[in-house]
Amino acid sequence: MTFGWIDEQARLRRRAGLVRTLRPRPADSPLLDLAGNDYLGLARHPEVAAGAAGAAHAWGGGATGSRLVTGTTELHAELERELAAFCGFEAALVFSSGYAANLAAVTALAPHGSLIVSDAGNHASLIDGCRLARGVTRVVAHADPDGVRKALDTHAGSALVVSDTVFSVDGDAAPLAALAEACREQGAGLLADDAHGFGVLGEGGRGALDAAGLAGADDVVATVTLSKSLGSQGGAVLGPARVVDHLVNSARTFIFDTALAPAAAGAALAALRVLRREPERAARARAVAAELYARLTAVGLEAVRPDAAVVSVRAPSPEGAVRWAADCRAAGLAVGCFRPPSVPDGVSRLRLTARADLSGADVACAVRVIGEARP
Repeated sequence: MTFGWIDEQARLRRRAGLVRTLRPRPADSPLLDLAGNDYLGLARHPEVAAGAAGAAHAWGGGATGSRLVTGTTELHAELERELAAFCGFEAALVFSSGYAANLAAVTALAPHGSLIVSDAGNHASLIDGCRLARGVTRVVAHADPDGVRKALDTHAGSALVVSDTVFSVDGDAAPLAALAEACREQGAGLLADDAHGFGVLGEGGRGALDAAGLAGADDVVATVTLSKSLGSQGGAVLGPARVVDHLVNSARTFIFDTALAPAAAGAALAALRVLRREPERAARARAVAAELYARLTAVGLEAVRPDAAVVSVRAPSPEGAVRWAADCRAAGLAVGCFRPPSVPDGVSRLRLTARADLSGADVACAVRVIGEARP
């Protein structure tokens, strides 16, 4: 039977406790949300919603085409200028998603004959970029600059080192300064996905590259998402102008994809301006994450110390993680549930995201519910 193998795959998923389901949420959900990535609490900010609505009224519901045909609006260009200036890079290029931005950056910067050195804990979008690129990929141990150095020593041509800045599963930060040093010893470029650092780390939320003193370097390229700290949708590549020009002319997810919807661009631009005006939001998100970690470990849970706004809590099994998350939801708390293959080490966990707008009472409630629901 055509597609009959799908039934066997479904049976195996059920046996392993890895079945995933969609759960539509209402606009007025009563749940305390520690599952989403709205780190700065801007997704429902009045100025952000107004930015989305105003852009939709001005430009319509969609961008109408790819960026090189009709999709680039004055709004996209304005967002790119302000993103680059805020993060300390020469230029920026906006994409329809952070996933598309990562695919573009990796594939366009790793031509045939090049070496890609990729951290074992990288996000799926970076992994897929490595798979699609024409260079040869070597995966090195997680957060291991010496491993990167050894991999680069084996290659005499162009090379690109690819890493998250803050890893999405456990929330730990990459050793960016050491990675940059290893790259510079061999003349390699560094591509850093700052999806979970932008808006949370660096001066006023300017990102992990800013915090490491690497923003604007001519051998460093960053990607960011607009869907986390800025509460919107989309992604961007930041780097030297010549890199951005190269992407415009060679990145398939730029050339052949419909541009980011104007409403999303308007929301992201409004959120960026709120962050610039209220830089304390970044520090508050980090403080909430630290408080979550301290309270969780105080009640005997195994949590990973956060370097940004992600707090990971180990679960006993995939089934246990699913049951734990479901019991939390039943008690009014939404938490992330990460299981294989989303976790590179095969260990299931609850993933909590701190938000700048969470109160001390919210944190206390979350820890109480998680502790009472533990399997």
